[in-house]
Amino acid sequence: QVQLVESGGGLVQAGGSLRLSCAASERASSDVSMAWFRQAPGMEREFVAALFRRTGYTYYADSVKGRFTISRDNAKNTVYLQMDNLKPEDTAVYYCAAGRPILSALRLSSIYTTWGQGTAVTVSA
Repeated sequence: QVQLVESGGGLVQAGGSLRLSCAASERASSDVSMAWFRQAPGMEREFVAALFRRTGYTYYADSVKGRFTISRDNAKNTVYLQMDNLKPEDTAVYYCAAGRPILSALRLSSIYTTWGQGTAVTVSA
């Protein structure tokens, strides 16, 4: 089973940028969707962005649309989350996930079968 390792988290001021990386231990098939979720302290894990399997279409949570960009580099077996214009409410642990959800379930964390360990992002005001 593929393993996922996130990196790139850290402390940044509001308005700043970070790029998270999710390195896979092996190349994921084109039939696998890759997604980013986040979990703030005391909150449930929430969907951030996804690359839908086969089509490669991208989907975003309304709260990050226009600020975050998900992309993948197949040659490096890596998925990225570029985060711009960060806000304090973006503070959370960010997780990379892989799975085969149908489109209507793309935002459901329970559908994803493989998860990374998470990388912490803190945005100061």
